[in-house]
Amino acid sequence: MTQPFDVAGFAARLCAARAAGHPITCLPEEEPPTEAEAYAVQHAVNEALGPIGGWKVGAGPDGRPSTAPLPASGIMPSPAVAPASFSDRLIEAEIAFTLTQDLPPRGVPYNRDEVIAAIGACHAVIELVQFRVPGTISASPLLKIADHQGHGALIVGAAVPGWTEIDFPRFAVTQEIEGLPTKHGVGNPAGDMIRLIVWLANEGSLWAGGLKAGQIVTCGSWTGATPAPPGSSVSVTFQGVAPVQLRFAP
Repeated sequence: MTQPFDVAGFAARLCAARAAGHPITCLPEEEPPTEAEAYAVQHAVNEALGPIGGWKVGAGPDGRPSTAPLPASGIMPSPAVAPASFSDRLIEAEIAFTLTQDLPPRGVPYNRDEVIAAIGACHAVIELVQFRVPGTISASPLLKIADHQGHGALIVGAAVPGWTEIDFPRFAVTQEIEGLPTKHGVGNPAGDMIRLIVWLANEGSLWAGGLKAGQIVTCGSWTGATPAPPGSSVSVTFQGVAPVQLRFAP
């Protein structure tokens, strides 16, 4: 008889990996076998991380989104300094939205207009990705879900004025990492970022009581994930927006 997957035990291993600063070892047969169990691990780990300060949500242009809560303790204003414990140093240039209204669970799904009305600000952000599972970027989708989609920290830039008038599919970004070639991107791979937040309000955040005013939602990388050298400085600039800046401690 196959033993049931040990959600609590896997979550404890991930919490220990966070504390120790190195990834767990994990054979394929030890991974969460279903999406539901991977999310159950994620939610169990989140209980140890403190209050939810935001969410990450992403998808391909037509794909089903996936998500993870962001601990409030890891959300920092730009410019920020990341400690040496962030060993992966994977950089993602993103756009995020801060909510000014709660979107609690309800019987009727939220529509696009309601979600936009709940958004108070738009920000350029850097997501600092740090995996606690083996394989990092190449890890299985279920392992990534269990591991908070590799979230490490979020560095938040100033509010972007007039964000509702931005043509996001043509919005360009420049990512500069000291010691590496400059990287450019145009548009979010999900296409419509608001649809991701609609899904998050109606499905992805229900287990946590829905979305809350003050939380920030980041919607996926515009430049992929780029490893930064130790001690390097990072600058992400969306067109016409003040740069978001991060420096890694040596």
